[in-house]
Amino acid sequence: MREENGMELLKERIRKDGKVKEGNVLKVDSFLNHQMDIGLFREIGKEFKRRFAGEEITKILTIEASGIGIACIAGEEFGVPVVFAKKTQTKNIAGEVYTARVESYTHGRVYDIIVSKEFIRKEDKVLLIDDFLANGKALEGLIQIVEEAGAHLAGAGIVIEKGFQPGGEKIRTRGIHLESLAIIESMDESTGEIRFRESAC
Repeated sequence: MREENGMELLKERIRKDGKVKEGNVLKVDSFLNHQMDIGLFREIGKEFKRRFAGEEITKILTIEASGIGIACIAGEEFGVPVVFAKKTQTKNIAGEVYTARVESYTHGRVYDIIVSKEFIRKEDKVLLIDDFLANGKALEGLIQIVEEAGAHLAGAGIVIEKGFQPGGEKIRTRGIHLESLAIIESMDESTGEIRFRESAC
């Protein structure tokens, strides 16, 4: 994949294997968030490294479960640890935690996400990574955790953004450096057609 065609491989894969379902749901579980194409993930990690090259990242923060694989490959590119926000309180998390309430677009429910204060510190420069951006609730929850920690938010890297939903605009208007590798302008459930926004990258 060449930098100048800006993740054309990802877009081609979405067109080929993505399935448009009722309610503006895009299923990409054959390569992104159930079965994972590690070769594609490696290219995604390199692209995130390229787009955030000017930032001194010390931690990558994501949310379980589907963001973890992508974040780990990106973490290898940046050479930094990956922290993931848990959706359930477990006995494994001892001591003080950061929490945020998140509404899931896909699952239609509200839950708490939890990160141990041990792993996000004031001196950290944090890059957020996730697979999808729709209404932006998960990303807002992660942003809240970084802000609570007093850490520096370097930006957010998203694999697929639904450009016709409000999440991306909400995050960008806050002045946050948001990089989405594929922005979907529209998708048609009846034909299965997926249109992408042209990127400047």
